[in-house]
Amino acid sequence: MKKVMAVLVLLSLGQLTFAQADDVRKKNFNVKKNIAIEGYDPVSYFEGTPIEGESTISFTLKGITYLFHSANNLNKFKTSPEKYEPAYGGWCAFAMGETGERVKIDPETYKIVDGKLYLFYNFWGNNTLKDWNKNEKALKSKADQNWKKILP
Repeated sequence: MKKVMAVLVLLSLGQLTFAQADDVRKKNFNVKKNIAIEGYDPVSYFEGTPIEGESTISFTLKGITYLFHSANNLNKFKTSPEKYEPAYGGWCAFAMGETGERVKIDPETYKIVDGKLYLFYNFWGNNTLKDWNKNEKALKSKADQNWKKILP
């Protein structure tokens, strides 16, 4: 009986750990109304054109909900979510590298680098993708370090 109780306690702690990890992601990812990438389909970026997803085709990964344009894209995401999730929780990659701040993005301003999606701020004549391109290697390295401080 004690062994059964111990196993149940460990299982409960494991579920609590996963729930806490999901809460940390939700708190630190760029989501609006619990939707990532302002509702854009993360797989569509890798197909050449960002497309808004449909609210009827969604998937929640570790507390973050993504919308998809098609069931096919949803299935691609489910098969390999680490490939399609945006870098730095969907925050502006340039700002993450420059200052470590979480800055909003324009979901149509992006770049794929080494198979990873990077999103950028592009408002009021300030397109940070242009600045990123001038010093991408150093900014990416610093952004990686800054993101690890936010979401270890």
